Amino acid sequence: MSSAADAVRSAIRRSGPITFDRFMAEALYGPGGFFATGRGAGRAARDFVTSPQVGALFGALVARELDEQWVGLGRPDPFVVIEVGAGSGRLARDILRAEPACTAALRYVLVEGSPGLRAEQPQHVALDAPEVVLGPFAVEEPDEPPEPVLGTGPLVCSLDDLPARRVDGVVFANELLDNLPFGVAERTADGWCEVRVGLDGDEFTEVLVPCAAPPTFGIAVPVGVRVPIDRALTPWLQRAARCLRRGSVVLVDYVVAMADIVERSPHWLRTYAHHARGSEPLAYPGAYDITADVVSEHLVDAASRAGLVVVDDTSQADWLRSLGLDDLVSQARSTWEEQAHIGGLEALAARSRVHEAAALTDPEGLGAFRVVRLAAHR
Repeated sequence: MSSAADAVRSAIRRSGPITFDRFMAEALYGPGGFFATGRGAGRAARDFVTSPQVGALFGALVARELDEQWVGLGRPDPFVVIEVGAGSGRLARDILRAEPACTAALRYVLVEGSPGLRAEQPQHVALDAPEVVLGPFAVEEPDEPPEPVLGTGPLVCSLDDLPARRVDGVVFANELLDNLPFGVAERTADGWCEVRVGLDGDEFTEVLVPCAAPPTFGIAVPVGVRVPIDRALTPWLQRAARCLRRGSVVLVDYVVAMADIVERSPHWLRTYAHHARGSEPLAYPGAYDITADVVSEHLVDAASRAGLVVVDDTSQADWLRSLGLDDLVSQARSTWEEQAHIGGLEALAARSRVHEAAALTDPEGLGAFRVVRLAAHR
């Protein structure tokens, strides 16, 4: 019996049926939860593969995105990149290995809530103290405000939450929003009800209660359809926006229109474990990842509430191509064709890069993800 399941049972016995987002928070992030135990993205003993696990190509192209953002901001030093949901630090490693032009100004902040995944980060990147990365400062004259020491990058630190200070830079999140705890509403013949999680003996069961604030949509929603209630989306974007004095929030995730959610109900809610779809989400809290498509209308509304505006929204495939993917693949294919007969590490790396590009741009997979850039209303 998992400690995540025990925590959920205890909460229900104390206060009655709980919202699905509270259930999800315990199942994913509570003691014994899926991510709290260090599971998640990766190959072999992990549970699912995200773009950074495909290979180093994704990180090399993200490095180009960061350079574009840095130049667009006027080449600030320090230039702070806050990667939220950074996992074991693999993406940060690949970005640094790509040696972006902003390297000397770069301060990279890994934000990861899982102690298990944070413990793996030193295997991929050398970590500095947060006060060094988010400083260092020197006082040139008495009574003058401290100024950051320039040209000391790259510096990397790890935090369990977003930093409190405001910076010039980028907040980057790859496949994070789909794991923010969300509620579930169902359209019934009598109106909207919220799905809560209760107990039948020791077994988890669904309980429908009337919605305190019924959701509204611009489309007709048939009886029986379920939709996500993205209660955590606006607060998260507000916190991300507060980190930025100047800069952008760049989000990579599976984002779909509400019409798609309605059409595919209830299959927009999924569980994963061991690289396969899992059972229904109430079965084994803590054993599976619980995820859902992000609703584009909800994202735009939440961004506006956070003082952010959508400046770009494109597929991952098109985004990567805009960063020079095709040229890198063409070079790799030429190298492979020239050296395949002799083998060697360079030839194998070139062949791997071609395969990575295909996976990252697959229109039925990672290539269909949306890349959404948000900027502050200034």
